[in-house]
Amino acid sequence: MPKYRGLSRLSDSGNRHGIDVKKSVSLGFAEVNQYFHTLFGVNMLLYSITDWLSIAVLFIMFGFAMVGLVQLIKRKSLFRVDSSILVLGGFYVLVFLAYLFFEFFVVNYRPVLIEGVLEASYPSSTTMLMMCIMPTAIMQFHHLISSKRLRNIVNAFCGIYASFMVIGRVLSGVHWFTDIVGGILLSATLVMLYYSTNQLVNSKASRSSQRSR
Repeated sequence: MPKYRGLSRLSDSGNRHGIDVKKSVSLGFAEVNQYFHTLFGVNMLLYSITDWLSIAVLFIMFGFAMVGLVQLIKRKSLFRVDSSILVLGGFYVLVFLAYLFFEFFVVNYRPVLIEGVLEASYPSSTTMLMMCIMPTAIMQFHHLISSKRLRNIVNAFCGIYASFMVIGRVLSGVHWFTDIVGGILLSATLVMLYYSTNQLVNSKASRSSQRSR
């Protein structure tokens, strides 16, 4: 309660002095965005490179879908498919729904036109895709790749790839800086939800297995 009273007093104080606190915060974000946009400018070549390279993520998603399909065919029951793959499928649906939500309820627009069209910019969809798919892929590879050396190589590649894509998106100048940060924060929230759900499902499965013995 003291925290909220403090915020309320801050807001009331600002209003008494003719200061709109929300407007001040908005202007602060605008200044940050303008600073980075001026610093990096616009690089459409880098935008095109990161745009095309993002297609690789779709193949990774398709690969995990195939893993689930093969397990379904061999085990002849959806409930015998690895729970982590099923949770991952649900996670992909959630990521897609989050993307659609921000496409319909636009928070911010790009600082530049893309082929003459003013597109939604928050959160950066490429950033969100990278920071959602690659961390969960690394978690999956931990179970699917038995060779530690190969797993480390694949995971390192995933980390480098995701980093290049996010940094490339920042340097391309086609998003506001806060749209990139927003994409990272939203992705972190979704990935933590995926991880927690996986842990919960595994915990229940473990307890159920112990009871059946």
